[in-house]
Amino acid sequence: MAYFVVINEQGPAWNPACSMRDQEKWAEHAAFMNSLVDEGFVILGGPLKDGSTHKARLIIKSVSEQAMRARLAEDPWMRLGLLTTLTIELWEVLLSKDE
Repeated sequence: MAYFVVINEQGPAWNPACSMRDQEKWAEHAAFMNSLVDEGFVILGGPLKDGSTHKARLIIKSVSEQAMRARLAEDPWMRLGLLTTLTIELWEVLLSKDE
């Protein structure tokens, strides 16, 4: 298994007049993300507070980048264009209680 750091940002369908929780399909997106945590796929995740755009960082544990991309593509917000992936980095974890 490998760890990845993923940064997502608001996509072209993001409504700037609405808060994050007021975006279309918020409940479905939140349920999907919670299921990824329950599966152990997403280790940590949440929005970054940079003040200019809506970005989120995810720490993901996956067998491959391809498998990770395929799983994230199932997110209702990705399908609607509310989110897009900005960066994906393979992360070499050297410090962990679990390793």
